[in-house]
Amino acid sequence: PEDTVTSSFASFIPAARPEHLSNTVRHRSKRMILDSIGVGLVGSTTRVFDIALRYCRELYSPVAVSSVYGKPGLKLSPTLAAFTNGVATHSMDFDDTWHPATHPSGAVLPALLAASQMLPPGTKPSGMDFLLAFNVGLEVQGRLMHFSTEAHDIPKRFHPPSVVGTLGSAAATAKLLSLSRAQCSHALGIAASLAGAPMANAATQAKPLHIGNATRLGFEATLLAARGMEANPFILDDIPGCSGFSAFYGIYQPKPLSAPGEYHEFLLEKQDIAFKRFPAHLGMHWVVDAALSVRNLFVNYAGSFSPALIRTIVLKIPVSKYINRPFPSSEHQARHSFQFNACAALLDGEVGLGSFTESSIQRQELRELLDKVVVEHPEDNVANFDKMYGEVALLLHSGDVLTGKCDTFYGHWRKPLSKESLLKKFRSNASHVLPEAKIDTIIAMVDNLEELADSSQL
Repeated sequence: PEDTVTSSFASFIPAARPEHLSNTVRHRSKRMILDSIGVGLVGSTTRVFDIALRYCRELYSPVAVSSVYGKPGLKLSPTLAAFTNGVATHSMDFDDTWHPATHPSGAVLPALLAASQMLPPGTKPSGMDFLLAFNVGLEVQGRLMHFSTEAHDIPKRFHPPSVVGTLGSAAATAKLLSLSRAQCSHALGIAASLAGAPMANAATQAKPLHIGNATRLGFEATLLAARGMEANPFILDDIPGCSGFSAFYGIYQPKPLSAPGEYHEFLLEKQDIAFKRFPAHLGMHWVVDAALSVRNLFVNYAGSFSPALIRTIVLKIPVSKYINRPFPSSEHQARHSFQFNACAALLDGEVGLGSFTESSIQRQELRELLDKVVVEHPEDNVANFDKMYGEVALLLHSGDVLTGKCDTFYGHWRKPLSKESLLKKFRSNASHVLPEAKIDTIIAMVDNLEELADSSQL
C-alpha cells in the first residue's frame, strides 16, 4: 500500500544514505556507541547477565559466530548474542536515555554488532554502513515516541524500549542487511507482535530482559522478514477498529516519515542524549546532584557531615510510583529509589558502582537516614525528563534549613558530558573486563568508524 505511515517508514529505511548524517549526528551517535559498549562491558560482570548467559548456553545449541561482552573466546548464535549483550547493557540501568523517555542504544547496538559478525566474508558492512544503520534504528524509535503525548512523561504502563526499541532494532538490522522496502515493512510489523513489557518489572532482575528482548526480537523480526514472513502493512497507521502500534497508546497520532532526499535532519540533530554518571534510573541523577549540593552547604555549616544534626530530609520529586521506594531491599530497587540515592549521596558524598552492593544498601547509618526522609510532590514538578527537578532540604534540629536543588544534572542533554568525562566513564567501565590496550583500540575504532572497512572488527 502507498501513502501510509507504515509504508513511509518502510521507504525511509532503504533510502537513508551516509550523506544524510550531519557532523553533529555522527559525533553524538559515536559518543552513544562508545558509552553503550562501556556500560555493556561492565554489565557483563553482573549476576543478571550471568543468568541470561547461562540460559543461552544451556538451552540452545548455537551457531557460534557472534561475540559476547566481557567473554573473550566465547561466541553464541547472532540473536542470542544480541540478547545477552542487551541484558548486559541494561543490567545496571547505566545506559543512555533519550526524550521522550527510552533507552535507545541498548535496543539497537547489540543487534548490529551480532549481525555484522553473522554476515559471510566479502559482505561485511563497513563502519559507515554500521553508523547509518545505528542512526536509522534511533530515528525510528524517536519518531514512534513522538506519535503520542503519553510518551513524553515518565512511563506508567509499559517500559518504552521494550516497544519502540524492538521496532528500532528491526529497522536498524533491516538497513544493515539491505532488506527491500516490502521486507522492511514486514519486519516492522513482525516486531510489533514481539514488543512490550510491563512497568511492574522495573526494579527487578527482569527489567534488563526488556532491552535484551528488544534488540534480539527486532533482529529476529528482520531475519523472519528476510525469509519471506509477512505482517500487516498498516501496522504503524491509526486504523479505526483494529489496533496496530496504537495498541500501546491511548492517544496515538502517527505522522509519515518523509523519504530523505538531498537532505534529511535526523532527530538526534535536534535532541541530544543523556549519559548517566552512575548506574541508576535517570530520575535519580536530579536528586543526587541536589543532595550533593546541600551536602556541601551542610559541611560548610557544621564542619563535617553529621547525620545526628538532621531532623528531617525533605525530597521534592515528581509523582512516579515505581521510583518512589522508601526502603529498597535489593540493588535493582535501590537503583530505582529517589530516597536511597539522595541518602547515599548525602552519606558518602558520591554515588557509584559500589553504592548498590548489598552491604552498602543494608548499612545501619543509611537506614537511619532513610527513616528521616519525607517526600513531597510539588505541582510544578512534573514526571517528565525534560521538565522535572530534584530538591533536597535538610531540616536541622537547630531550626535551620539547608536546601539544594537541581534543574539540569551534568550528563543531561541540556548539559552534555564533556569528551573527557565520557572517556573517563568508558575507561572505568571497560577496565573491569579489558586490558588498557584493547580499551584504547575500541576508542580509536569508534572515533574513526566512518573509515572502518569491516564493522565486524568492532
